Amino acid sequence: MASTSEGKCPFAHSSPTSNKIWWPESISLEALYPANTSPYPAACKYGEAFESICLKSLKEDLTKLMTSSQSFWPADYGHYGPFFIRMAWHSAGTYRVSDGKGGGGSGQLRFAPLNSWPDNGNLDKARRLLWPVKKKYGASLSWADLMILAGNVALESMGFETFGFGGGREDAWQSEEVNWGSEQEWLGDERYSGERDLSSPLAAVQMGLIYVNPEGPNGNPDPAKSAVDIRETFARMAMNDEETVALIAGGHTFGKCHGAADPGKYVGVEPEAAAVESQGIGWKNKYRSGVGDDTITSGIEGAWTTNPIAWDNGYFQNLWSYDWELTKSPAGAIQWKPNLPVNTVPLAHDTNKKTHPIMTTADMALKVDPSYAIISRKFYENPNLFKDAFARAWYKLTHRDMGPHVLLFGQEVPPPQPWQDPIPPISHALVSISDVAVLKDIILATEIAPSRLILTAWASASSFRKYDKRGGANGARVRLSPQKDWEINQPSQISDVISALFNIQSNIHKQISIADLIVLAGCAGIEAGARLSENHRSLVVPFNPGRTDAIQEQTEVESIQHLKPLADGFRNYLHPSLAHLKHGQLLVQTAHRLSLNIAEMVSLIGGFRALSVGSTGFLTDRVGVLSNDFFVNLLDIDTEWSSKDGTFQGRSRSTDNVRWNASQVELIFGSHAVLRAYSEVYASDEGKFVQDFVNAFVKVMELDRFGLKKTLNLWGTYG
Repeated sequence: MASTSEGKCPFAHSSPTSNKIWWPESISLEALYPANTSPYPAACKYGEAFESICLKSLKEDLTKLMTSSQSFWPADYGHYGPFFIRMAWHSAGTYRVSDGKGGGGSGQLRFAPLNSWPDNGNLDKARRLLWPVKKKYGASLSWADLMILAGNVALESMGFETFGFGGGREDAWQSEEVNWGSEQEWLGDERYSGERDLSSPLAAVQMGLIYVNPEGPNGNPDPAKSAVDIRETFARMAMNDEETVALIAGGHTFGKCHGAADPGKYVGVEPEAAAVESQGIGWKNKYRSGVGDDTITSGIEGAWTTNPIAWDNGYFQNLWSYDWELTKSPAGAIQWKPNLPVNTVPLAHDTNKKTHPIMTTADMALKVDPSYAIISRKFYENPNLFKDAFARAWYKLTHRDMGPHVLLFGQEVPPPQPWQDPIPPISHALVSISDVAVLKDIILATEIAPSRLILTAWASASSFRKYDKRGGANGARVRLSPQKDWEINQPSQISDVISALFNIQSNIHKQISIADLIVLAGCAGIEAGARLSENHRSLVVPFNPGRTDAIQEQTEVESIQHLKPLADGFRNYLHPSLAHLKHGQLLVQTAHRLSLNIAEMVSLIGGFRALSVGSTGFLTDRVGVLSNDFFVNLLDIDTEWSSKDGTFQGRSRSTDNVRWNASQVELIFGSHAVLRAYSEVYASDEGKFVQDFVNAFVKVMELDRFGLKKTLNLWGTYG
């Protein structure tokens, strides 16, 4: 029988409709699903693999590449160094200190949207130039490390001495979900309110830019206003004024801008929008040869210095030696030129011809802004000071998102820096398993409520951010400014707990840090709740010693302040400024920041509420007892819930008596279909609940224990 659809595709072409379209208010758990899609075995330890590389040979390969100009993308001035500096900068420069996201730590420049941002124009070619090196070293060299190292080698090959390099960046294998802004078009800037108030956590001034618009705010060539944007943006990327000036001037000592003609007429679509035959290469340029002196990238055209492939003080010499006037590039972009005929800069691909140096509006800000001008003049008059400042700022820029010093690998890692949240090394013998048991009894003998012990441990450990690996219990910074004064940490109660732990530390014959004692106290608090139960009296919560105590001088108060949580559903805390947001989604964000999966999030809520950690929603008549009562009572069909003044009451259907009070956070575990499915498991299997709860708690306590070799395995499956 002949088909009535002969010649037609047998598959439907309508787009599938997602649940989010039907129920836009539903809490998304997508962030908590496993995201590791690496083709390499989980057992592979990348840091060790990187250290097995002969770094000298790798750098020799990169140095050779710098001057091996390829016809598909000829090197300006015969040297790819400036191109690779820009690539490294734009890989690392998306870092934001406010939420710890962005940066070059996972090679996200390979993926959308970063690979197609307007500000990253033509960097797809830089990665193609690096492919032979990446292919040679394979799994021992991540793209993330290679892109940053290429920037370092570029600097060194042009006469600059870098501060150091640390490997250890592990590649991501898909785009990371980051709020880059709400704009629906490239270079949109609907991210401001008031006079010039940039929305948090954003740092760049426009969608698709790394930092600021080089032509000035929205193309307004006002250096003073540009300085406002620069200061705000660089501060949000963890840089002060001196570091900002050093980075801008140091980066612009090398290379040139490209604006041979109007990009609107000649430049094609970005990589993600390119046709399949383009093989991931975008921004096809149809102007003349499309490359070399015909290149179009930013639209600005020209170089800042006389010798753009050598480290010198030419940037500041030009900035201060001339008065500058507005002009436009061949592409129509706003830029600045000396007000006198000055033809000192060779063309990138015809050194027999020369033209004048250029400055952008952002460069002029370093001369016009009073603070920047003082620093710029200081660097102009003290080249060695400038050199040192740029070396340190470049190292910070390219390593800021990697976390503590212990996570850096290789033969060129410098000593720990202040912005790496240093902690003292271990200088004493660690407590034994028998010591731990004795200390737990001593802690519980203080008669501090177990819930307060747990809360203190959680306050210490849950400051961790997986994005830039900052925060956590190691260092015990919860006892230092600013963490000791955060409202979310209940300062007066935590102070009492820490004072008691100091007394214990002073009166025992074993050496142990306050950081260890805080975590140990949390473990003891959970065990106290277990002892009150019928089925878990012999529970032992695993504890692994080895934390040390940071001092105030090792703590950058302004930087640490960015770790302050504004919401933590585990503690039932919500800053008033976030009251209008979905509390459940904020809880998911907290869980994601702590590297938790769905089961870990659910079990922690159930355990904390049973142990009276939080302000409401305990859902048990045995408050303080480690049990699965929270889940049993939440799922009890006899309970009918109603809303009252932003909180919720649960009444018995049979007696109409109020049984429970709760918040939005607790109720989502019965209302959200996926979370309810997990709650049903824990309501019916208390043993599994307790085991999962303990494992999740210990995981959070050890999130910052990088390179941990051994766990005192007192649970059985944990370790």
